[in-house]
Amino acid sequence: MKGVDDLFVTTDIHALLTALYVKIDDWLGKPRRTGRPPKLSDAALITMAVAQALLGIRSEARWLRFLPQHLPGAFPYLPGQSGYNKRLRAALPLLKKAIRLVAADTDLWFDDVWVTDSTPVECGRSRPTVKRSDLAGWAVYGYCSSHSRFFWGLRLHLICTPSGLPIAWSLADAKADERQVLAAALEQDPELLAARPGQLIIADKGYVSAELDHWLAERGARLLRPSYRNRTPRPGEHLLKPVRQLIESVNDTLKGQLDLELHGGRSIEGVGARVAQRLLAMTAAIWHNRTTGQPVTRSLTAYDH
Repeated sequence: MKGVDDLFVTTDIHALLTALYVKIDDWLGKPRRTGRPPKLSDAALITMAVAQALLGIRSEARWLRFLPQHLPGAFPYLPGQSGYNKRLRAALPLLKKAIRLVAADTDLWFDDVWVTDSTPVECGRSRPTVKRSDLAGWAVYGYCSSHSRFFWGLRLHLICTPSGLPIAWSLADAKADERQVLAAALEQDPELLAARPGQLIIADKGYVSAELDHWLAERGARLLRPSYRNRTPRPGEHLLKPVRQLIESVNDTLKGQLDLELHGGRSIEGVGARVAQRLLAMTAAIWHNRTTGQPVTRSLTAYDH
C-alpha cells in the first residue's frame, strides 16, 4: 500500500485504498484469535474486495491475475481463487460492519432526509439454473415495473441519504412487501431512528400504509410518498419527484458502474457478500470524496481505471 503521507495528494484508487485500509485496520486492531495469523489480514481482504468492485472485474480468477500486473505491491499476499472466494463469503458480517463504520465517518451520516426503495438483484435466467440453484427457496420470481419484465432472484432494499450514502440495507425475496422490509430493517437497528427525532423518509407509492405511518410516527419519523390519483395530495408532495430520482441514480451507480446485477453469487452467503462488497465500494468512494473535498460526492470515475 502507499504511504499514509500520500493519502490526500491525489484522488485515485491508490489513495482511496490506502485510506480505507488504514481506517479498517485501525478499527479491527490486533486479531483476537490465537494461533498463526492469516497471510491476508481481514483489513487487506476488505480493501481488496473494494478494489475489485471499483475496477469492475467480476471474475475472481481474473482479478487475482490482474493484481500483480496493475496494482503491484498493493497487497503483500494474494490467495488462490478458491481461498479468496471462501474468505470473501465468510466475511459477510465484517463487510456489513465496515459499511456502517465508513458511512458513519462522514457528515452525510447525519442527514435528516432519507430515501428508500428496492431494486431487483437477478440471480438466474434459465429454468435449469432456477431448479438447481442453492438459492432456490429464497430467490423467487418477481416483477420489475421499471423494465416491465419478470425476473428470478432477490430485491435489494436500500435506505440511503439523497447523496447515496447507505444507512441500512437488506436482501429479501422478490415478492417481499417493501413496507414490511422497511419496518424490519429499522426495527433491527432501533438506534437509527432513536438518535434522529423528526427524520423524514421519502419513498414511492409502494410504501402506502397507514400502519407503517403510525409505526414510524411512534418512533419520531415521518414517511413522505406520492398519493394515489383519487386521493388528496399530501403536504410537500410536489417536491417529491426530483428527490425520488435520486434513489434511481443510486441504483444506476450500483448497477451501471458496480455491476450489481452481474454479481455471480450462487449461494446465500455468496450473493450477500457480493452485494455488500459493492455497497462498501460505493460507501468508500463517497467517504473518500467527502474527505478530500471532491465536487461530486458519488463520483466513481477517479477509481474505475
